[in-house]
Amino acid sequence: MRFIKLVNCTRLRAGNMAGNVDYMSEKNEKGGIQVISRAAAILRVLKDSDTGMSLGQIAERAGLPRSTVQRITGALAEENFVVSDRGGRGLKLGPELTTLAKAAQYNIVEHCRLLLTELTQKTGETADLSAFRGAGMVFLDQVPGTHRLTTVSRVGEVFPLTTTANGRACLAQMPEEEALALAHAEWKRTGVSGDAEALLSSLATIRRSGLAYDLNEHSDGISAVGFAFRDWNGDLHAISVPLPSSRYLGMKAEIEAALAETLASIEKLF
Repeated sequence: MRFIKLVNCTRLRAGNMAGNVDYMSEKNEKGGIQVISRAAAILRVLKDSDTGMSLGQIAERAGLPRSTVQRITGALAEENFVVSDRGGRGLKLGPELTTLAKAAQYNIVEHCRLLLTELTQKTGETADLSAFRGAGMVFLDQVPGTHRLTTVSRVGEVFPLTTTANGRACLAQMPEEEALALAHAEWKRTGVSGDAEALLSSLATIRRSGLAYDLNEHSDGISAVGFAFRDWNGDLHAISVPLPSSRYLGMKAEIEAALAETLASIEKLF
């Protein structure tokens, strides 16, 4: 009987050891995920800063202890994800992130190219892919329309936010305070007296319908319809269809239906 009890005890200990190993493995896994989450929060804080930031400033904005920020930024610095600002103003995003951003941008173009092509085939009109970058919309890709008279924008060209379909679509995806701040900054740069109340009303309409419009507002004689979406990283992009205003009314319903199908495909993709 003693032998049997000893065996059972040994099995019990073995079971406890296995349980402890599983518990430690799970605990380490959760800890690793938490570190990644905190590192992402720190990088997002730095992304929103035009100048270097101190450890204290990063900790305050990220809602993390200063010691945690110091430890994580030290590891990020070793990989060149963050670097010290030359002006001695703290830390800022490093060059390695630029390399990753370019790779991600290429993937966005690659994944959306077929959808742009299909959109042009359905409507005969130009289809654009653009990205929200700081204070404007940067064109990443374009499939020209099949009509003799088409609208074309250069890849790399920057469009404003408040007077374009793609810009308004992106503004509608943001919190109202952020959208208003960007709009006021744009109006100030361009010397325009904007109407904040009218803008918020139009953004609310865009959120309900999913589509944004530009009717001769950015360029006389050109109208556009578009929608915005977020990629894997949460960055804002837009797909839009610009066309001569002379064709707009006749093509409006067809373009809206084609964009709705494209949006459904985008939602599955991302």
